[in-house]
Amino acid sequence: MTLRERLDKLEPRERKLLTFLLGFLAVTVLLLVPIGLATMASSKRSENQEVRDLLQSIYEASSRVSERKAQRDALLARYARPAPALAGFIEDAAKQQGLTAAESQDRPDVPHGKKYTERVTVVKMHRIGMLGLAKMLERIESSGHPVAVTKLNIKPRAGEPDSYEVELGVSAFDRKGEPQPASPAPSAPPADELEEQEP
Repeated sequence: MTLRERLDKLEPRERKLLTFLLGFLAVTVLLLVPIGLATMASSKRSENQEVRDLLQSIYEASSRVSERKAQRDALLARYARPAPALAGFIEDAAKQQGLTAAESQDRPDVPHGKKYTERVTVVKMHRIGMLGLAKMLERIESSGHPVAVTKLNIKPRAGEPDSYEVELGVSAFDRKGEPQPASPAPSAPPADELEEQEP
């Protein structure tokens, strides 16, 4: 019996119910397909956005790592040029501004951790002008050596305009080299070889 014959044998009420059911299924399919496609597209968009965010964070982290590496390399390059003896270094910076250092005193070295040592020299200068002092300090700071002005006392001289007594402390920071591997001590020859060498 064919499907058409089976449909013809149905009661009118059963035909209406079947038609209603088929219509409902058709509408459901027509609605569910676009909704499913929209859900899938939204899910793909969300996944794509997560991938984009992840790539962006990786790019930002990579640029931060590159920046830190450049800063570290610049710092190591600066410490690769150790500062000269500080008394002469300060005297040269002062002479270039027409100033003289009356006296200088080297302080004991101060270790900073295992890799760095601070050398400190304190210089006293008499009757110097503020412009010359400022230019001298700028020259010290921009020398390219790992040095810093760590102490500065300025006292004006009574009755003398633009004349000051200055006590200046400059620190140089030296980076210690990597420790060399200890060479093994020569081993003593065996006792039987010693006996053979004796006359």
